[in-house]
Amino acid sequence: MSELVDIRLVVNGEHHHHRVEPRLLLSDFLRHTLGLTGTHVGCEHGVCGACTILLDGDSVRACLLFAVQTDGCSISTVEGLGTIDALNPLQTAFQDCHALQCGFCTPGMLMTCTDMLAKYPLDSDEQIREGLSGNTCRCTGYQHIVEAVRVVRDQRVQASSTEKASK
Repeated sequence: MSELVDIRLVVNGEHHHHRVEPRLLLSDFLRHTLGLTGTHVGCEHGVCGACTILLDGDSVRACLLFAVQTDGCSISTVEGLGTIDALNPLQTAFQDCHALQCGFCTPGMLMTCTDMLAKYPLDSDEQIREGLSGNTCRCTGYQHIVEAVRVVRDQRVQASSTEKASK
């Protein structure tokens, strides 16, 4: 048995300190150690995007990282976006635009979209589709997901315009 390693990290704003095996995947740590089962495991090769989380603000595949690699880092999972009673704007747009069907890819899609919306203007549907190209959905055909991202993008543009006009 390998020697356990101490890790300290922040997950969804909550500080954690755990002793883990060096070979423990981050996806397994999140799901089995912390009970955050919203991080889905699909292909276990980083291809499908179901396990996408934000690591220090960047979207990454949790199945491709060891938990020990995140020592000192900040992680956001789908559980940190909102709650059933208080969805965040992207979750609301996914709901309103019918951007999910079976829901298996949805947590990874939400995390990827959160990252995209924070970093890029997403001026066209093509840019949104390019940003989603690392996430596989076998149910929706992506159009409703693109629509949901467009809704949030437009809300942010409107809010920014309103804020500038009031100054």
